[in-house]
Amino acid sequence: MNANEVINGKWGRIWVNGELWAECKSFEGKVVGEWEDISFCEEMGNKRKLIGFSGEGTMVLHKMYTRGGNLLAEGFKTGIMPDIKIVSKLADPAAKGHERVEILQVTFDEFTLMKFEDKSVTEEELPFKFGDYNYLDKIA
Repeated sequence: MNANEVINGKWGRIWVNGELWAECKSFEGKVVGEWEDISFCEEMGNKRKLIGFSGEGTMVLHKMYTRGGNLLAEGFKTGIMPDIKIVSKLADPAAKGHERVEILQVTFDEFTLMKFEDKSVTEEELPFKFGDYNYLDKIA
């Protein structure tokens, strides 16, 4: 085990619809399994059957642009939402490789019109859900 090979999030990047959002402070995309309990006669323990999954995540951006508004404002008003794809990459140069994931059929739950606090750096948080994903690169 070499501690230098533990990946540092400093080297993370995201692209939304092909555009680099370099001001990303943090990013999380995760898959949550949907399970149904299965019980068999003469067995006390429950088993579980996978019946689907949901994808969800959150990105936090240093506030430099009107990212949420530029991407979502018109769609929320008209009901016609854009097709959104996110590609995330984590590539610490000291690690044994890099990881890339594409997240597809992304829908954002909300965006903030305006938020600020005196003597505070401003951030924009964008929670989202998604319907599909693919690993583009994995670390062996």
